[in-house]
Amino acid sequence: MSLKNKLQELGLTLPTAALPVAAYVPAVKTGNLVFVAGQLPLVDGKIVKEGKVGKEVTPDEAKKMAQLCALNAIAAISLVADIDQIEKIVRVGGFVNGIPGFTAIPPIINGASELFIKLFGEVNGKHARTAIGVAELPLNSPVEVEVLVELKS
Repeated sequence: MSLKNKLQELGLTLPTAALPVAAYVPAVKTGNLVFVAGQLPLVDGKIVKEGKVGKEVTPDEAKKMAQLCALNAIAAISLVADIDQIEKIVRVGGFVNGIPGFTAIPPIINGASELFIKLFGEVNGKHARTAIGVAELPLNSPVEVEVLVELKS
């Protein structure tokens, strides 16, 4: 089953790849690896909800935004490779813009991780991961997710 069909089965659609907000490209392919720049929870070029997790944004909202970041990462991959050629999610880096003392970061980044497992399965969807709390993110985003994927040979 194609990745677009799997997304549709989950009630999700692949968004248009977000334009960079600075001097970088959304994704770089080298060999059979694709490095995806940090993706924000953008829809039509705008953050779906700005602010800090634990204040303006609830943890549940932030988890859904991490899933949106993952979808945006797949869209970024589509700029440099056929998304049906994704073999494995290798690594996910997640960043959460939380209030001081907010430490429930891993469950938020699970929004991205759980989506990848649903799409690619237990073997190819599970990945190495870092989940980090930060003081600020670009555009006052609550979350940001970066991804490294391996393509089929």
